[in-house]
Amino acid sequence: MTPLAQSGGLQGSNPIINISIFVAFVVVTLVVVLRASRTTKTASDYYAAGRAFSGPQNGIAISGDYLSAASFLGIVGAIALYGYDGFLYSIGFLVAWLVALLLVAELLRNTGKFTMGDVLAFRMRQRPVRAAAATSTLAVSFFYLLAQMAGAGVLVSLLLGINNPAGVSLVIAIVGVIMIVYVLVGGMKGTTWVQIIKAALLITGAAAMTLWVLAKYGFDFSAVLQGAVDKAGATGERLLEPGAKYGTSEISKLDFLSLGLALVLGTAGLPHVLMRFYTVPTSREARRSVVWAIFLIGLFYLFSLVLGYGAAAMVGPETIGQAPGGSNSAAPLLAQALGGPVLLGFISAVAFATILAVVAGLTITASASFAHDIYANVIKRGEVADKQAEVRVARITAVVIGAVAIVGGILARNQNVAFLVALAFAVAASANLPTILYSLFWRRFNTTGALCSIYGGLSIAVLLIVFSPAVSGSETAMLSGVDFHWFPLENPGLVSIPASFFLGWLGTVLSGEHDQAKYAEMEVRSLTGAGAEKASSH
Repeated sequence: MTPLAQSGGLQGSNPIINISIFVAFVVVTLVVVLRASRTTKTASDYYAAGRAFSGPQNGIAISGDYLSAASFLGIVGAIALYGYDGFLYSIGFLVAWLVALLLVAELLRNTGKFTMGDVLAFRMRQRPVRAAAATSTLAVSFFYLLAQMAGAGVLVSLLLGINNPAGVSLVIAIVGVIMIVYVLVGGMKGTTWVQIIKAALLITGAAAMTLWVLAKYGFDFSAVLQGAVDKAGATGERLLEPGAKYGTSEISKLDFLSLGLALVLGTAGLPHVLMRFYTVPTSREARRSVVWAIFLIGLFYLFSLVLGYGAAAMVGPETIGQAPGGSNSAAPLLAQALGGPVLLGFISAVAFATILAVVAGLTITASASFAHDIYANVIKRGEVADKQAEVRVARITAVVIGAVAIVGGILARNQNVAFLVALAFAVAASANLPTILYSLFWRRFNTTGALCSIYGGLSIAVLLIVFSPAVSGSETAMLSGVDFHWFPLENPGLVSIPASFFLGWLGTVLSGEHDQAKYAEMEVRSLTGAGAEKASSH
């Protein structure tokens, strides 16, 4: 029986069940957001939830922020179609958290107030560095937003059978409007509770499906693997070996290395992840939150291994490849095969909720960066008499960013979502991480080096992706009808990340300016937390 419905959705999918479960999630979370809004009064409340969340709570929220629709739908689909090569995405995303834990989480919490710009501007010239940090934050957030909104379009056509452009655009707009309400009303506190609820739903749903799949095969994972190999036919053995997606050519090997580098280093530079470290009261809680996030995210990626091979065994790679949405349909098809329309409806609603929560987190990060870094510290030069004015600017910015995301998502609904996600990770790894590490650990680092690193990394990453096979010159390119690529790799991380480190070093050495006293103060604060609370009182 083919899973393709005449409408273009999944056969057996019940749009009424899907929408009902999703509406129930929205109603519950809106009630939570409205309750959270009662205590959102100051800038610290709006940006950092009053630093009132514990490490475990923040860890669950981080996992909710991090496990986007791309993680849930994309990785399960990649494993179902490519086996071993698909699981390497999970490994890259998970290992990235060790970088965040060991190098970034506690030090950022001790040094900053609300945004990445606070850390970078601590011992440098405020206005140019904050402007550069905000530019980078907005760039990463925008492309991540595009990917999530475009993913909403894919889900709509897949699960609700809505294929006409007007219908898909309407649902993208509805998702965007709900997200704007979350951010406007609840601020970071409301958004964090939405993340916690969504993470609990996602991990519970994935765990239930994992146990269900294993039970079908006598709790023998080897039997699941054998079932996937048998279902795939003549090419089944490739699911257990490297090379199904990334071949044996030198370019393919370099492309895989470049992607892995961007994934592992990009996470510690993602602004919406970094901002989460400011929602806890102490640096110890920041460490605990990352440990909890690593545990939950690692558990989910183990589930994704079983779900991916389970989808290959029970549905089949060929059927998944022919379904609406291609590899993105693997998890919904598996849910349908296991539990029929009801389980499919729950998983569909969780996927929608995933997009909604991640988009809300990105929006508040981008709006906080603009209001705190650009408005308060660049335009007003740090002299904002009325702190509520800064929050008002943040809320206005959230509306503008939400509107831009809706328009962008509608325009990008047919575009390559993986391209947009890769761009966000590449920019974060190229522009943000080198600058953060230099600021925290290199005594001589200065303003010129920071500007060279941020703008240089941002420019090189975007330039190389524009002229890569991800945009033109290949069957899966964003613009499939033209070919103007000259850079051979789809992901620029292998070139742009070292280039950003080099530019940061070069700019610092050539300018020669540095403030030893400020670095000493920053070093003490980052390692001990002394003075951090005073710096963050708003």
